[in-house]
Amino acid sequence: MRKKFRFVTLLAIIGCSVLFVSCSNNKAGGNVSKATGWSYNDANNDYIYNFQNFNSNEKPGPGLIAIQGGTFTMGATQEDVFYEWNNAPRQVTVSSFYIDETEVSNIDYLEYIYWLQHVFGKDMPEMVAEALPDTMVWRNSMAYNEPMVEVYFRHPAYRDYPVVGVSWLKANKYALWRSDRVNEQLLINAGVINFDPDQNKDNYFTTDGYLSGLYEAKLANGVKDYKNGTEYSRNARMEDGIMLPKYRLPSEAEWEYAALGLVGNSKNERVAERRTFPWDSDGLRSQEKDYVGKFNANFKRGKGDYMGVAGGNNDGADFPAPVYSYWPNDYGLYNMSGNVSEWVADIYRPLSFEDISDQNPYRGVNYNDGDYKSTIQNTWTNQEGTPESYTSQMYDYGNTTLISDHSRVYKGGSWADGPYYLSPSVRRFLEEDQATATIGFRCAMNMIKPAYAK
Repeated sequence: MRKKFRFVTLLAIIGCSVLFVSCSNNKAGGNVSKATGWSYNDANNDYIYNFQNFNSNEKPGPGLIAIQGGTFTMGATQEDVFYEWNNAPRQVTVSSFYIDETEVSNIDYLEYIYWLQHVFGKDMPEMVAEALPDTMVWRNSMAYNEPMVEVYFRHPAYRDYPVVGVSWLKANKYALWRSDRVNEQLLINAGVINFDPDQNKDNYFTTDGYLSGLYEAKLANGVKDYKNGTEYSRNARMEDGIMLPKYRLPSEAEWEYAALGLVGNSKNERVAERRTFPWDSDGLRSQEKDYVGKFNANFKRGKGDYMGVAGGNNDGADFPAPVYSYWPNDYGLYNMSGNVSEWVADIYRPLSFEDISDQNPYRGVNYNDGDYKSTIQNTWTNQEGTPESYTSQMYDYGNTTLISDHSRVYKGGSWADGPYYLSPSVRRFLEEDQATATIGFRCAMNMIKPAYAK
């Protein structure tokens, strides 16, 4: 019995060894398919996937910082002084992602406007007009803010200041435009296409248009592939790994996670102290030896006090400050508190914390109207016999509430907000087509291949 056991064990060891060698020679990304045994990149086998151009070394898009995901306590970090009860603390997990190092600046947005003018300005000027920031957000009937109305967006002195007057809808369109320009440049750099200065309303580069063949690209070297045993050049595909995912607005959970920057406040998966702000103190002034007493953010210190006393420890900005002002948090992100508040992707609901997922929580277009749908039919019949939804009962916009299916969350305090709003946990909302002088935005991007611990 013992000999038989040893023999069977030996066979198992040999079998595992053979299997290990076989698998090691046929790992995904090798030259032979581990699924079929057919060779990749073979000129004689047109129907075998060609991935010779695949770049496995993922790099972030321009302006982005890598945020390693993890678990954290999302929600209120201080007393709910307004009794909104919309942000109870709960444990969630956020996947790794990328986010902009700074708020989108005026010069960033001007690049967008100039591109629109070049492509659409002659035939479709309304495209340019619709994208422009609303500079009238600076106007106040009882204050003299005309200089900001006239120069803030376009004057060179304000190039590095955060763009404002941009609605949630405009911010999303900018993010898509940015995706297209980045991918177009990547294809040019890779020698796949040539730069086309003659793009117009009938033929201009978008990532989706290019991938679907709707954009007539000026092909340079293209991507090498095989057909009927002959090498030829073709358009790039997403499988080639040249292009990046789309820029987008971060989710509320992503933004809050990145703002807190707990990566610098933890060791061996233990958070030393839960942060109220993106820095290691409940105070608002720096504790660094060389900067003691300096404010960590641009905010309103009190009624009528937007910048402090001249010559003292003031924040130096009565309106927004440049996007690289103050100190970055432990992820290297600037102005995650103060300067301007920022749009995030989520639809606002005061009770989101009760029903959104605890992994990558997000409330958006998944469920059309932003409300949780259970297996129970959430409808009722009114006095006129017309079916109405749960949303119409709870969110009768303009009658019982100011919350609608177009109410979007914005986070972080601004230059015009008091200290309470500097906590990344505080959430507010505004209609997606509205804009103010205190709200800007930054973009995010999915991380295709997160770094896992080994």
